[in-house]
Amino acid sequence: MIRNTFSILNGIGDRFERRLWKAGILTWTDFINASDIDFLPVQKKNLFDEFLATAGQELKNANAEYFARNVKRREHWRLFDIFQGDAVCLDIETNGFMPSSGGVVTMVGLYDGLDYTCFVRGVNLAPEYLSEAFSGYKYLITFYGSIFDIPFLMRSMPGLHFNIPHFDICFGARKIGFKGGLKKLEADLGIIRDESVQGMDGYDAVKLWEHARQGSSEALGLLQLYNKEDTVNLFSIAGNIYQGLRMQTGIEAYASRQYT
Repeated sequence: MIRNTFSILNGIGDRFERRLWKAGILTWTDFINASDIDFLPVQKKNLFDEFLATAGQELKNANAEYFARNVKRREHWRLFDIFQGDAVCLDIETNGFMPSSGGVVTMVGLYDGLDYTCFVRGVNLAPEYLSEAFSGYKYLITFYGSIFDIPFLMRSMPGLHFNIPHFDICFGARKIGFKGGLKKLEADLGIIRDESVQGMDGYDAVKLWEHARQGSSEALGLLQLYNKEDTVNLFSIAGNIYQGLRMQTGIEAYASRQYT
């Protein structure tokens, strides 16, 4: 989808993007190869040609940080199909307080489509370990993470940086009509959790941490399973939300017109 995206150009919005698609200019290559575009000044087109040529090269080089800087944050979902092979899902657990009131991260779960990794406070949860884990990925997937998880982590662990594109599926889901939190979204998409953590919520996670902190290995194991379900399910949900957002743009209809 990113190759169909013209909103990365300065001053170009969704309406102008659709106007380009309607004119048969569906990709960056189409734009650059067009000798002229009736509704775009020549000087501006030349500038855009240079920008898109650079973007194309950076995409070829899989330079995720470049796109994190140059694609509007609300449009980071458009990079999902390109970077899903190098993506990581993230979900955190806390002790129920905000950092300014004694809040701490108790657990961080990461899932890359194959492996789940859990970082636990007092065991292996440290900025250097998280930074090392993130160094191998180029795309971040969360649910409401742009508002909660990532700011919480950065306030709790100074020096931790997230310089890759971030697909927050909470807002993507809302854009295509889903309502409610992660558990509601899972139910709507037919995703079933392990029965031992079905019905649990964030408050239960806080209580489990308290029991784990007091020495309960059973509580810690259940909390890890809860976090794993939160984290692992994000990957399949992201694929569903991506497809819904792509369909909502109308690009498929414009593409079908071009080849009929």
